Amino acid sequence: MSSPVEAKAAPAAKIGILTLAVMNVVAVVSLRGLPAEAEYGLSSIFYYLFAAVVFLIPVSLVAAELATGWPEKGGVFRWVGEAFGPRWAFVAMFMLWIEVTVWFPTGLTFGAVALAFTGPNQHWDQTLSANNMFVLAIVLGIYWLATFIAFRGVAAFTKASKWGGMIGTIIPAVILIALGFAYLMGGGKPQIELAWKDLIPDFTNFNNVVLAAGIFLFYAGMEMNAIHVKDVSNPTKNYPIAILIAALGTVTIFVLGTLAIAFIIPKSAINLTQSLLVAYFDMFKWAHIGWLAPVMAVALAIGVLAGVVTWVAGPSSGLLVVAKAGYLPRFWQKTNAHDMATHILLVQALLVSALSIMFVVLPSVQAAYQILSQLTVILYLVMYILMFSAAIYLRYSQPNRPRPYKIPGGDAGMWLIGGIGLLGSLLAFVLSFIPPGQISVGSPTLYVGILVGLTAFFVAIPFAIYAIRKPHWRDQESDFEPFTWEAEGGHPGIPSTSATAVGSLPQASAAKPKMVASKAL
Repeated sequence: MSSPVEAKAAPAAKIGILTLAVMNVVAVVSLRGLPAEAEYGLSSIFYYLFAAVVFLIPVSLVAAELATGWPEKGGVFRWVGEAFGPRWAFVAMFMLWIEVTVWFPTGLTFGAVALAFTGPNQHWDQTLSANNMFVLAIVLGIYWLATFIAFRGVAAFTKASKWGGMIGTIIPAVILIALGFAYLMGGGKPQIELAWKDLIPDFTNFNNVVLAAGIFLFYAGMEMNAIHVKDVSNPTKNYPIAILIAALGTVTIFVLGTLAIAFIIPKSAINLTQSLLVAYFDMFKWAHIGWLAPVMAVALAIGVLAGVVTWVAGPSSGLLVVAKAGYLPRFWQKTNAHDMATHILLVQALLVSALSIMFVVLPSVQAAYQILSQLTVILYLVMYILMFSAAIYLRYSQPNRPRPYKIPGGDAGMWLIGGIGLLGSLLAFVLSFIPPGQISVGSPTLYVGILVGLTAFFVAIPFAIYAIRKPHWRDQESDFEPFTWEAEGGHPGIPSTSATAVGSLPQASAAKPKMVASKAL
């Protein structure tokens, strides 16, 4: 293990409201997913708002209560562990880490497509973007670059996330929305019907419901930066504000951006990996500024890099804390001078590289894209189901725990918000196994079999690791504080009535000199 960073080291810079809001927008918003929802035209508004009500808002509010009520290290691991114990906590943390590992190839595919569209000929660009070997090379190149940036620590990846997100996500989103609606207002013929009746989806077509279930993943990630709550200036006040700003910005970008694409690209011509770039090309051509198209493609690639850096650093840092607390072998606990999890990051990079080869093996980029996207949704929803369940249960097992931010309405308010999120997650989980009719995925039986098999495999891994854990895995200098019930000598799930639950946080690690500088997770 690398030499510990002494406590006298300079304190880490605090994260402000705007920076945290941008980090959350970058972590949640990906313009690459807009074409999939543009197929629905005006009815996409219904899907976005529905998913925001039953998923984004519950995730944001529940995460705010959990992060400020249990700000000790661990993030979702601590939240679930406080309710259900370390075994399920480890499952939740592992799901967060492995789902983002599975997601990286799909997210980076968009970066590869963006770079392909920097050429002078759109037809040639489209052909290049569909080339599996080109996609694989770019995916691996961007990911390993993001990994090396993450090695540089919190200061490096927060800057990359903030400025890369502004350049590659927020600014392109504003341009997309502005040009799309300018095209409409300027007399351009929209490629969708603009009738009020089209706001309500056709629920008789079950395929629409299945593919729309993937919209839940669009909103996933709002809880991720909660692991940095201690790095936020005045977290009790600023964290919920930043979450609110990010949530409103996310819904606005998704709704208006999707409609902008639907105005330009005919439904029959929509391609999951190319249509966003084609929309930009068509908009710039209409506005007589076609020379900006390659510039936008580069900006979008930068946005992908920023998003990947954010996601590489967050879950890996959380898994490091869990590893040092004794839940993973010492190999996984190695850190560098910036206190970043070098071995976790490297193993993750190798897994991403292996998964990316699927783009070469499977018959089309779009088929691999869909399978990995759905697997990501399924694994992530396992974590969300545990998170919502824990939030509800903790209202009863630790009723007196100080919660600087608390979902209003008492226990009924938690049941309403957390219950809606839980039911929405369960619904999306079930629907995610059903093949979408709009996308060719080969054999439906093989498609479902792959998803079921991979889901069972990845969920089984944390249970197996937990079963063979050893006492010597725990780092003696770990400053992971014990769970509340653990400090009281009790068991998870038993209501707390002691002073610890009423007003004080467990301080079991305070008596030991801290040789490692505290970094919020």
